[in-house]
Amino acid sequence: MRRREFIAWLGVAATPGAWPLSAPAQPTKIPRVGYVWFGFPDPNVAIAGLRQGLADRGYVLGRNLLLEERYAEGDRARVPGLIAELLALDVDVLVTGTSGTILAARKATTTVPIVGVAADWVGGGLAASLSRPGSNVTGLSLLSEDISSKWLEYLKEAVPKLNRVAVLGNDNPAILGEMRRIDEAAAGFGIAVTRLNTAPQKLDASLTAMTGANFDGLIATDTIEVETLLPRLIPLVARNLLPTIYGFGFAVRQGGLMAYSADFFEIWRRVAGYVDRILKGARPADLPIEQATEIKFAINLKTAKALGLDIPPMLLAAANEVIE
Repeated sequence: MRRREFIAWLGVAATPGAWPLSAPAQPTKIPRVGYVWFGFPDPNVAIAGLRQGLADRGYVLGRNLLLEERYAEGDRARVPGLIAELLALDVDVLVTGTSGTILAARKATTTVPIVGVAADWVGGGLAASLSRPGSNVTGLSLLSEDISSKWLEYLKEAVPKLNRVAVLGNDNPAILGEMRRIDEAAAGFGIAVTRLNTAPQKLDASLTAMTGANFDGLIATDTIEVETLLPRLIPLVARNLLPTIYGFGFAVRQGGLMAYSADFFEIWRRVAGYVDRILKGARPADLPIEQATEIKFAINLKTAKALGLDIPPMLLAAANEVIE
C-alpha cells in the first residue's frame, strides 16, 4: 500500500461511525430465589440444607444465584407480607415450608414457581396428586402421617407406665392424618390422649398444662410452630420431668429425650434439586412430589438418666443415634 493511500485509510478508520461497532455485551441475569420461613434464621436446618444442595449443584450465592431470605420469627400474620416482598423482587422461584406458608404463597401468586415441604400435600389441598401436582407448586412430603404412630410406640417403650399423653401441635387440617394415627395407636395401648394447641391464643394454657403433673409423656409434633418453640420447650419439659418425643431429630442434640423424624437437612438439600430443575426450564406441575426416604430415631441417654428412665436395650438397638 502506498504511503498516501495508507494515510487516507487511517483517516477513514478514525472517523466515528466509519466502522460498525459491536454492541456492548448484555449482562447475564442472575437467577433470584426467594425463601420465606415461619420461624427464625437460627437455628434453621432447612436453610442450611437448601444452601448445601444449591452448592452441590454448582451455585455460588452472590455469583450465579441470589438467595433472598425472609423470616416471620413465629408470627404467622407476617407471612403474607414477607411473600409479597419477595414477589416484588421478581424472584424466579419461591421456596417455603409447611402447609400454611405454601397455601399463603399460592394465594399470592399462580405464576411464580413455588417449592415447599409439607406433611400432607393432597389432604391439605396443596396438590391434585403426588405424581402430578397440577399447579405452580411442588416439593417434598415429610411422611408425618406414616411416622406419627411410632412417636407413641417409642414413648410407650421408654415409659412403660404411660397412661396419659399430651400431643402438642396445631389445628391445621393438613395434620389431621397424623393426629388420627396417634389416636388409633393410643386406643390400642389404652392410653388417654389430650391435644394441646400451639395457636397464639392457646399456647400459654398449653404450656401451663404440661407443668401440672397431668401427663406421663408428651409428643411434640413436627409442625413449624413446635419447631419455633423448641428453645423454650426443651428446658420446660426437663424441669417438669416430662418424657418427650419430638418430630425433629435435632431436638435430641439440644437436650430432648427422643426424636423420630425425617432427616430435615437431607430433605431441604433435595429441595435444591427442584429449584435447579425449575431454573433450567421445568414446570412445577410436571415435577412429582417426592417422599422422604430416610427416617431417623435418636435417643439422649443423658436426658433419660435425668428423667430416671432406664431405656430398654431393644429400644437402644433401634436408634440411629444415641447421645451418651
